Amino acid sequence: MSLEKQLQERSGNQCELCNSTSALGIYEVPPVSIVNLDNSIYVCSICKSQLDKTEQIDPDHWKILSETMWSEHTPVQVVAWRMLSRLRNESWALDNLDILYLEDDALEWAKKTGDHESDATVEFHQDSNGTRLYEGDTVVLIKTLDVKGSSLNAKLGTVVKNIRLDPNNTQYIEGKIDGQTIVILTKYLRKG
Repeated sequence: MSLEKQLQERSGNQCELCNSTSALGIYEVPPVSIVNLDNSIYVCSICKSQLDKTEQIDPDHWKILSETMWSEHTPVQVVAWRMLSRLRNESWALDNLDILYLEDDALEWAKKTGDHESDATVEFHQDSNGTRLYEGDTVVLIKTLDVKGSSLNAKLGTVVKNIRLDPNNTQYIEGKIDGQTIVILTKYLRKG
């Protein structure tokens, strides 16, 4: 039987975190070396995007953890503990975290990613207007920029296509101007 079939059976074909029945898929609970039933859960796309930090966390979406954290399955408990830890500024999450008991090996697993040390906010690349930027977007410079180490002068209104996001710093993007790849601060551009 495939892993997905096993997870569907175990979960009753619903998200093991929020009980949703739409857009379900496998989530491998990190760190994972070999994917199996003991380190995977069945989740909806909303939970997955917030777990993967590709979307901001919606605390109201996670209030259901007060029920689902009691799952008998360790990977569900581990993810519930991580999310409650990230939401610890919410009183309901802190209350649930205080009463959620994990076996020592499960707690060790839950702490391995360091998610419990961060809060619920997720940093994204944003332009000067606060609009989220994505890999491959087109942007327009809102200020004339002198490019350090080059005679290139990037004029106000210059269009930069197919940008790349700096994975280490949400304040920087890379783009080509006059065939030269440069780093641009996001505060000097707007989405085109």
